[in-house]
Amino acid sequence: MWGNSERLVALLRQYRVRLMMVTDACAIILATLLLATLRYSDGAAFPTFAAVGLCCLTLVVHFALSWYVKLYRGRSVVGGPDETVMICLIAAASSVEASMVNLIVDPQPVARTVAFGAPLMAATMMILARALWRSQAVRTGWARGEDTRRTVVVGAGEAGQQLVRSMMTTPGAPFAPVAFLDDDPWRRHLRHFGVSVRGTLADLESVVADHGAVSVVVAIPTAPSELIRDLSDRCAAINVDIKVLPPVDEFLGSRVSIRDIRDINIADLLGRSAIETDIESIADFLNGKRVLITGAGGSIGSELARQISKWHPAELMMLDRDESGLHGVQLSIHGHALLDSPDVILADIRDADALNRIFDERRPEVVFHAAALKHLPMLEQYPLEAVKTNVVGTANVLEAARRVGVERFVNISTDKAADPTSILGFSKRAAERLTADYAERDAGSYISVRFGNVLGSRGSVLTTFAGQIAQGGPITVTHPDVTRYFMTVAESVQLVLQAGAIGSDGEVLILDMGEPVKINDVALELIRQSGRKIEIVYTGLREGEKMDEILRSDAELDNRPVHPLISHVKVAARPTSDVLAVAARSTHSDAAAVLRSLCAESDANLVTPAPA
Repeated sequence: MWGNSERLVALLRQYRVRLMMVTDACAIILATLLLATLRYSDGAAFPTFAAVGLCCLTLVVHFALSWYVKLYRGRSVVGGPDETVMICLIAAASSVEASMVNLIVDPQPVARTVAFGAPLMAATMMILARALWRSQAVRTGWARGEDTRRTVVVGAGEAGQQLVRSMMTTPGAPFAPVAFLDDDPWRRHLRHFGVSVRGTLADLESVVADHGAVSVVVAIPTAPSELIRDLSDRCAAINVDIKVLPPVDEFLGSRVSIRDIRDINIADLLGRSAIETDIESIADFLNGKRVLITGAGGSIGSELARQISKWHPAELMMLDRDESGLHGVQLSIHGHALLDSPDVILADIRDADALNRIFDERRPEVVFHAAALKHLPMLEQYPLEAVKTNVVGTANVLEAARRVGVERFVNISTDKAADPTSILGFSKRAAERLTADYAERDAGSYISVRFGNVLGSRGSVLTTFAGQIAQGGPITVTHPDVTRYFMTVAESVQLVLQAGAIGSDGEVLILDMGEPVKINDVALELIRQSGRKIEIVYTGLREGEKMDEILRSDAELDNRPVHPLISHVKVAARPTSDVLAVAARSTHSDAAAVLRSLCAESDANLVTPAPA
């Protein structure tokens, strides 16, 4: 139930405009009489008639200007900075007007200090009244239901201040902020909406205990994963719930609000600092261009489509053989998915004739090639399928692009192409070499982009572990010490776009994945978040798997001439005609050997399959 203060605030809000006008009028009258009384306190005759006239003149000028600038008609937030500026400008104009009239009349009706200073003193009173009103209104907006959770906010910066404001002004908000924590010495005395900085992050446990808090919200959108992991462990130790604000690009609006608060996910624990991108280079590379994406229904392809659509291409073409995937990406971009518009193209990259016809008709200028078979154990069983899709399919897309003279071709590769040991790695390395071959003999710019495991993609370790946890376990991990590089889908695509903008012809651009993460640690964190007792079973490394992935081979130097998170390396080209000739004669039994030979540095090592 609301208390008396809440009822009072509700009543005041109902008559807010009239009350503000009465308050401002009283401020003008009181300021004029007070200043005149002080000025004539030395025994001089008090100019009652002149003081009343000055009040009337100031009131007329003030309300005339207020009507003109819509001061009382909701033009600005009550007590906000815009309204404060308007009140000061109106007061200055009133002061000048009153002073001029006072000077014109002979003899002067009142002392010049009264005519000049009364409107300015009145403005001070108006601003103070609005500040008191705003403070009381905010405080009474604090949720006080039985389910309200006393909350410590980590980070007293702009995001934290906006979050506390939202907590205290959102009806029925489940969080009641009781303290800030911040390591910045400049903020150690900060008090915002009645909530004070009570210590640094090192004081988390004591502040939580002193204030009876049951929740902690990390209001630092750029918080590094190390900080999130540390705070998560400390909160778990004292049995306190912890939530976070997402990165800035995930906010629901332009300002931070209580709606943005969410639970910690694995991406927060494994992620890195925010990525700095060159907006102008990406815009120049995509704006007004006809862009085609192969594999647009997949995890990477669909996120590429979503992000590219924001850069206003002249046309966005999404090609895939999976009609359900195309339905999903069209729905995510447009909010509807009738699959009857030209932006979705149903085709298989194995079909060279279909690709040539599509490219001839649509004439793309920029191509992102994301279509591929990617599941390592499946390709170990069926290496010929890797040849058909990842090698021959890539050659088909490259040739179709060459026929129409594309300006830029970006081949999406993988870290498994660095010193490959698996069928997936060999096939993607061969695709990189094919791309380098077209870079040498075509006018367009052809590059490859290499990165590792993508969190949340279809078939990723997160999806697998989540399904196993939902079934009650066990979670299967190949080896307790196996490590992998991880990126979020949005992060990887953001760097793909940046790489596409800055890459030089024939290069393989390698995205910095941060530090490798133990798969076992991911499993343990997901189990902890689930709150369930789940067993981990170690199955051993599968055929073609490495204990630790690498981003570059020993022969590939870490050269970062443009972007601090993108390495540029050269990959030896492999003549496409030779590759296709060998691939055409490949069989299931010799496909693995063919793929290995395609990645050999010397063309003399190219395997020629025996006729079937």
